[in-house]
Amino acid sequence: MQLILGSIFMGSLLLFLYLYHLLFGHKLEISKRAVEVMGRKNHSIREKELSESIGKRVFRPVLNRLVKLSSHLLPSEKETLLNKKITAAGRPGGYGPREFMAIKLIFAVSGPGLLILADSFFEVDFNQYFLLVAAFALGGWKIPDLFLLQKIRERKSEIEKNLPDVLDLITVSVEAGTGFDGALLKVVEKGKGALSDEFYIVLQECKMGKNRKDALRDMADRVEVDDLSSFVGSIIMAEQLGIGVGNVMRLQSDQMRRKRRQRAEETAMKAPVKMLVPMVTCIFPSIFVVLLGPAAISIYNTFAA
Repeated sequence: MQLILGSIFMGSLLLFLYLYHLLFGHKLEISKRAVEVMGRKNHSIREKELSESIGKRVFRPVLNRLVKLSSHLLPSEKETLLNKKITAAGRPGGYGPREFMAIKLIFAVSGPGLLILADSFFEVDFNQYFLLVAAFALGGWKIPDLFLLQKIRERKSEIEKNLPDVLDLITVSVEAGTGFDGALLKVVEKGKGALSDEFYIVLQECKMGKNRKDALRDMADRVEVDDLSSFVGSIIMAEQLGIGVGNVMRLQSDQMRRKRRQRAEETAMKAPVKMLVPMVTCIFPSIFVVLLGPAAISIYNTFAA
């Protein structure tokens, strides 16, 4: 029966496709050729709106409304601190501090809302239900913060990992006769990632008239990576004392590479300690059961007899 139904469905589908191609195939071919010759036509505002993703068409307007409501819940000092954290995380999604607060409100409300909708599937008393609602609300409020902290850690780790290679590229460019700004431009053109984005911001700020020393310090304050702060301090000191930037860059590159190797060795030394917990809780009991299980059964049978 299932084979017959499947055959009927496939036959109907093939018949529909054949009729569609027979009726509209010529028009589609003409439209395709017209697009190839004349280019795509200008879409209307309605078509452009419908071409956007559902997140931009639905989630963005709701978020903008919540931004106006959450602006009163975010003092200026907390907004500055939150903006600093978002900047250190690389501004995921392009959201600012007020949009981030609105997202936190959405998560804090959606958790209890889902719990209320699922109320009919389980039976608990009022106290337990109230605790669950509070826990879901608190968890929804904290999830964006945890996501932001994870993004900050990943971005800092990426910068620490790529910094020695970037410094090598800057050193080679400077020793080849390129200026420091030109070397940064080479990093932006050749590299990808958080560090290239930060150097791009530095170059843009320098083009707008900011002193390079201040732009580099602002970058170090945004990223909050010790190795990058040390590099910025060395460059500023070399410019003030008139020391060659190439020699300083080479020393900094060797030092950063040595630190990266030391961090890798430290991580490798921590691995046996971290492996001890799953070995004691999961592997050792299984080994004991396999080795001592038959002996325990034999002893029990001996005394039982």
